[in-house]
Amino acid sequence: MSEVIVVTGVMAAGKSTVAQGLAERLPRAAHVRGDVFRRMIVSGREEISPDSGARAVAQLELRYRLATQVADGYAEAGFTAVLQDIVLGPELPRYVDMISTRPRYLVVLAPRPDVVAEREAGRGKKGYGDWTVSALDSALRGGTPRLGLWLDNSSQTPEQTVAEILSRLPEARLGD
Repeated sequence: MSEVIVVTGVMAAGKSTVAQGLAERLPRAAHVRGDVFRRMIVSGREEISPDSGARAVAQLELRYRLATQVADGYAEAGFTAVLQDIVLGPELPRYVDMISTRPRYLVVLAPRPDVVAEREAGRGKKGYGDWTVSALDSALRGGTPRLGLWLDNSSQTPEQTVAEILSRLPEARLGD
């Protein structure tokens, strides 16, 4: 069955690892990493920051549009597309509405801020830059509509998170 499963959350929430694990557990699946489309911009890239200008926002919108189109393309070819990206706040409903594939699912990984800070400190790539863990957590918990399945994966291994997502996938389904 062709479908799109979006996995989102703040940086260091476990999105990449969980999305990869989820795709590996499905019979025909592709892992679409939204950040790849940001990194494809070789010159003139504008990074998103708390005080981003219009060019940075336009590039983020381009990234979102390209990622959802690729996910739809994989689904059209008979794959489950596991689409992983950071999409928070009022952008989330617009993002999932760009996905034309049905059914579509949304999983929001929402570990506690102290766990995110610990994970961020222990990983090779540093994603926070101009952002703070508390600022992004506030954007997630205070400004993001409660769509799909929200999981506090603070005390879970990635394998446990994948298993919970698979067992609760009907709760993640978005209305058509």
